[in-house]
Amino acid sequence: MSIVGDNYLSVLDNVRRLCRESSRDESECTLVAVSKTKPVQMIRDAYEAGCRDFGENYVQELVDKIPQLPDDIRWHMIGHLQTNKVKYIVGKTYLIHGVDSVKLAKEIGKQSVKNGIVSDILLEVNIGNEDSKFGFSPDEITDAVNEISSVEGIRIRGLMTSAPICDDPEENRVFFRNMKQLSIDIKKQKTDNVYMDFLSMGMSGDYESAVGEGSTFVRVGTAIFGERDYSSR
Repeated sequence: MSIVGDNYLSVLDNVRRLCRESSRDESECTLVAVSKTKPVQMIRDAYEAGCRDFGENYVQELVDKIPQLPDDIRWHMIGHLQTNKVKYIVGKTYLIHGVDSVKLAKEIGKQSVKNGIVSDILLEVNIGNEDSKFGFSPDEITDAVNEISSVEGIRIRGLMTSAPICDDPEENRVFFRNMKQLSIDIKKQKTDNVYMDFLSMGMSGDYESAVGEGSTFVRVGTAIFGERDYSSR
């Protein structure tokens, strides 16, 4: 077993334990291995350890990697997606996590209709109201859901967030709890084409708190693949 494979299994065991401790079924939270900037061989190492869900932030990198790897991988687009790049990934992803504007949702819908498919998306919430982050504010998200729900070619499967960076991961628990409540409140409205069965939150530094508060996808990169080198970007 490779180091990456060992790391993946270690994090997976931790996620499963956290689910049990929160009285959740182990299957309720999926570990997404965030493979951005990492070589194909490292992804293969995680795949051989059993990982089937991988997250990428950059469209070109995602498009380059897909044909080099097994067909049963579920690709998650988790980075900021520009509208002019949508056409390159529609139909190639299992889930688009970071839909942060009505304009982007409409473009995903347009390209999906063109390809004869329906794309599953998550709406990004800037839960900490940080200037440096994309996403709808907590006050905007309900109106955004209502507007986007009528867009043809997409399904709103839930919400996604990146909590503020902090020294103590427990500080983010309140943000994750608020996200869970938002998803519950939106689900209660029973809007057509809005499912709210997915909640993407938690990364290497704070996924433990996120699992405890109801995350269904944790996006873990560094704890699996190690630190990233952005020097080539």
